Amino acid sequence: MPRLSFPDLSLERFRRRLASVDALPQLCVLGVISGLTTGVLMVLFRLLLSLGGLVFMPGGDYEDFEALPALARSTLPLLAVALIGFWLWRQPPAARKIGVAHVIERLAYHQGKFPLRNWLTQWWVGLVSVLGGLSAGREGPAIHLGAAASCGIGQRLRLPHNSMRVLVACGTAAGIAASFNTPIAGVIFAMEVVVMEYTIVGFIPVILASSMGAVVAQLVYGTEPAFDIPSLHLQSLMDLPWIVVSALLIGLLAGVFVRVAQGGERLRHIPRWLRFLLAGLLVGGVAWWYPQVQGMGYDTLGQTLTSTPPIDVLLAVAIGKLLLTALTVACGIPVSIIGPVLVVGAAIGALCGLAGTVLMPTLASGPEVYAMLGMAAMMGAVLQAPLAALMALLELTHNPNIILPGMLSVVVAGLTVRQVCRCQGFFITQTQHGLHLLQQPLMQALSRVAVPAVMERSLARTQRKISREQAQALLEDKPTWLVIIRSREEKTPIALKAADLARALLDEELADQQTFDLLEVPGQRLELAPIHLQATLNEAFDRLHEYGVDALYVEHTTAPKIQKISGIITRDAIESYYRYKR
Repeated sequence: MPRLSFPDLSLERFRRRLASVDALPQLCVLGVISGLTTGVLMVLFRLLLSLGGLVFMPGGDYEDFEALPALARSTLPLLAVALIGFWLWRQPPAARKIGVAHVIERLAYHQGKFPLRNWLTQWWVGLVSVLGGLSAGREGPAIHLGAAASCGIGQRLRLPHNSMRVLVACGTAAGIAASFNTPIAGVIFAMEVVVMEYTIVGFIPVILASSMGAVVAQLVYGTEPAFDIPSLHLQSLMDLPWIVVSALLIGLLAGVFVRVAQGGERLRHIPRWLRFLLAGLLVGGVAWWYPQVQGMGYDTLGQTLTSTPPIDVLLAVAIGKLLLTALTVACGIPVSIIGPVLVVGAAIGALCGLAGTVLMPTLASGPEVYAMLGMAAMMGAVLQAPLAALMALLELTHNPNIILPGMLSVVVAGLTVRQVCRCQGFFITQTQHGLHLLQQPLMQALSRVAVPAVMERSLARTQRKISREQAQALLEDKPTWLVIIRSREEKTPIALKAADLARALLDEELADQQTFDLLEVPGQRLELAPIHLQATLNEAFDRLHEYGVDALYVEHTTAPKIQKISGIITRDAIESYYRYKR
């Protein structure tokens, strides 16, 4: 009777499958886990904000700074910068980096490994900055907390580093989806801003993660969109020229925002405590008269999209919140800027809409339409993420008719900030090197696959000097490579083609030779450098250049302090993959 065979569901097989470029089922499992984890974390973050509102705010709404007395709301930012400054003062410099820029940097330069200290710092700074009345959002914390938690799962399971890229994207998308209830925008944001590539294998698990994050948030907060937006439409096509002018203005102001936020280098000579105090004083000073500049500003955004606030309030939000957010970042306070950027864009758009009704009273659309377009244009321009901005516009309005003018405004604003202001995306400028390594096609392709998918596993370990009988025993299993283990004085191992040893055994001139020095046998030998089993081909390629060798031996830990050589990966194997299999 034939035996039933069961599929191998071991973790080791799961890791091996993830190492290849087509591990879609395994990545989908990770996507679901990542989405659920991030959704729960984001709900917890929002519940903590609500708890803070119940403690500090008269009406229990953590965004209702208008309900506070002027002195109280002006003092809150000073308390917030003091709490943030004290926390950061106790942390080493590396642990002070948080937010989306930190996520991009960890993905590009550290294979998606997130330090726990930075993760805890993100909790503290994210909560204190919003509750303390600084101009800050909750999206940056959502992205960092979700991406780091997702990659933490991957690290605990010792998954290959190519899967970490997908986990970062999954955590990012789920964070955006759970924050705005915009799962499509979350997917596009993750692929456009953080991972910077579009592939089917990458998209599907990220879509799953974004959906799971949105589902978790909807179970707690309902299925309604983040903002209550009425049905919006253009009054006539005569709006289009004014939309172009408005988008041009938004692009210029987006460039001002990025430039001011980059000014941190010019403020380095000022002591950190003084910079923090300056930021707190500026926010508190403006908040005395205009509390709308504080916090995320989503209540102000909701009013702008439904009933136009007074012009002085719109001006305070458009100019004041824009500069306060940028100056807060420049002063070294790592607040989230996505929410404030949306609010500022809506205020600028509403002002442009009001101007349009004066210039074309019978033809111009209402300021609410321009507010919505301004929100998308500012987001697309500052982040250099036009598709994410358009998807957010579509999901927030549930109105496909707004997409055509939205495309026009997003493109014009994006071109203006890039070509006229000469600015890159905000998060790229905030990274350590101002460059995302995954912008390079070679790095992208080699980062999709881990070393186990390409390495040669058929090998045998041996000492340098062996007898003829030992040589024959080595060749019985028909290995491709022989790894010659040398003494510590002789440094790293050397690889010899097994075929070369077989040829030496058959050589008639060596028939009487009973001992072989494998470093003297004629054949192809390669100096080896180590690489760990979880590494991507990109890491392997860098290691080859770093050590100046043509091959690496792949090792992994089988027990404490016990290393096993699992395979050999050559420069030719990497180049062959890039040319023919990517």
